Amino acid sequence: MRQFFGMNLRGNLEDAVRGLSKPQFIMLMSNSGQFEKHVQELEALYPQVPSIGCIGMSYDTKVVENGVGVIAFFDGVSAKADVLEQVSTVPVKYIERLERDMAAVNGSQKDTVCIDFCSGNDACALTTIHTALRKRNISLVGGTGDGGKVSANGRVYEDAVAYALVKNHGGRVKTYKENIYRQMGNYRFIASNTDKARYILGSLNGKSAKQVYQSILHVTEKEILTQTFQNPFGKINGDDTCIISIKEVDGNSLACFRQVNDSDVLILLQLGDYREVVKETIQKIRGDFARISAVFSVNCLFRYKLFTERGYMDEYLRDMSALGSHAGLVGYGEHYNNQFVNQSMTCVVFE
Repeated sequence: MRQFFGMNLRGNLEDAVRGLSKPQFIMLMSNSGQFEKHVQELEALYPQVPSIGCIGMSYDTKVVENGVGVIAFFDGVSAKADVLEQVSTVPVKYIERLERDMAAVNGSQKDTVCIDFCSGNDACALTTIHTALRKRNISLVGGTGDGGKVSANGRVYEDAVAYALVKNHGGRVKTYKENIYRQMGNYRFIASNTDKARYILGSLNGKSAKQVYQSILHVTEKEILTQTFQNPFGKINGDDTCIISIKEVDGNSLACFRQVNDSDVLILLQLGDYREVVKETIQKIRGDFARISAVFSVNCLFRYKLFTERGYMDEYLRDMSALGSHAGLVGYGEHYNNQFVNQSMTCVVFE
């Protein structure tokens, strides 16, 4: 298979897809002002081609902060795309769509991946999708778009998750998750006074979450939102750690970008040597694949801001492009199988 990336900083979709012929699957990443228009234009240009889209920044060797970006797969893939609607309440109502598409693609863990773009309520959406995907052990990579909207096959949806099942006819697929943070000290917290609907973390070990965070890191209330780039929370999940970013201060509580539940065990994380971590990820991918056709990744908005502020973003994209054709989305949350994480990178590699 092969991967196409096209972009236009002014939002000219026809220019972005110039040279794209006979795509077998398309991903659209647009801006809030032109998203609906781009969805319609894309469907008119490539009718009947499976597609998903969202509002967000895209990249290959450079980041498209505004305008439009298009990623397409062709020459050796088959795909099915659709949506699960009402993800905040009853996404399972639409699970037959995914099950039908899985049967049509007839994929396996070895050669098929599910890519998703979500409008929100990610944890609920991922739990539902995973119940179907695990029957064939198919992995998932995806992320959250902006504006509460996604698209699939030429239609725009709210309160939905758009998904695509992509089968590689030329070899394997494999997914990866990258964490550039490590545990800070021996802090362990039991979460309480949480609000699932608003992603509120009220207390840690019975004390105000805001005050605990401030007292450990010696930061003012105003500094909390930038300190989370260096020191997010982590939720222990077996041998893995899911990163939890702080979104805003809510009184004496902290609003996060992912749900925290009462009795969850949390730790405090600190930024590690991200250059070395990226190098290790690239080496691992190279060790797993002698020949790479494409890499699609989702990088967190906070990683993008951190890397940009430290003058590393362009270098990072150059290093990733050395693997081969690399393109992706800057997301507001990253998906890896049934996990909804923050400040991470997830990707799928196609042989």
